[in-house]
Amino acid sequence: MDLSDLQIFSAVVREGSVTRAAESLHRVQSNVTTRIRQLEEDLSVVLFIRKGKRLHLAPAGRVLLDYAERLLALADEARGAVQDAKPRGTFRLGAMESTAAVRLPGLLSEYLRRHPGVVLELRTGNPLVLGSAIIAGELDAALVAEPIADAPFEKTFAFDEELVIVAPANHPPIGRKGPLPRSVLVFEHGCKHRKRLEDWYASRHGMPERTIELASYHAILGCVVAGMGISLIPKSVLTTFPERKRLSVHPLGRTENRAQTVLIWRKGAGSANVTALQEIVQGARARQN
Repeated sequence: MDLSDLQIFSAVVREGSVTRAAESLHRVQSNVTTRIRQLEEDLSVVLFIRKGKRLHLAPAGRVLLDYAERLLALADEARGAVQDAKPRGTFRLGAMESTAAVRLPGLLSEYLRRHPGVVLELRTGNPLVLGSAIIAGELDAALVAEPIADAPFEKTFAFDEELVIVAPANHPPIGRKGPLPRSVLVFEHGCKHRKRLEDWYASRHGMPERTIELASYHAILGCVVAGMGISLIPKSVLTTFPERKRLSVHPLGRTENRAQTVLIWRKGAGSANVTALQEIVQGARARQN
């Protein structure tokens, strides 16, 4: 049983005869008759009671008609949704922790104001996890830090983040002279900022003696305040931390202190929902410039 079977069945019910149903469907009468018989054989029921040239619905036919009308209506709705360029349905978005905390509140508020028919779902994670989720079909798009593989994705520039090293208040200057800090506070492997900090140590021919993994920036910053180590973060994250005055901020070199965030989605799998977010991100960037 497929949709064309249900379309033929509904037409016969609506027209009251195979002849008129065939005319309305632009099919030959024998084809309509054959399809109705095949449908009855497939379901192992009698759908019509035949009285002369007229057909009347059998009890099983009445049951099927209700389902047929709902399925055909749903198919029309699905066809319209796919062909319509208007954002709708569920939009599964991924973002890094820092992006979700600092950049997304205003953007997503604007998104829902413009497109109330969209249901937003948000997942946070590092770029490797989010990229894998897109490839697996679990996410529609994600905001991640570069570098990210080009082959599987389409992408557009979203934000430019300034990276800084944070340490407890009154910490001596970092990275210029003297020993490097012994302990670092980072996210799990796959975090681009963790990789940037590891590269920073390597460029100075050193490595941290202790690496502490945590799951949120506020936890990392709290531990920095407590003197447990240093961390490398987007400077914008500091605007969300109430104990900012208990931290010292140490700038990186000009070739080390920038990180681009991009919006990515699976190549060939763009949608009206993704395009709508692109437009909002580009608008926000234009207002900042």
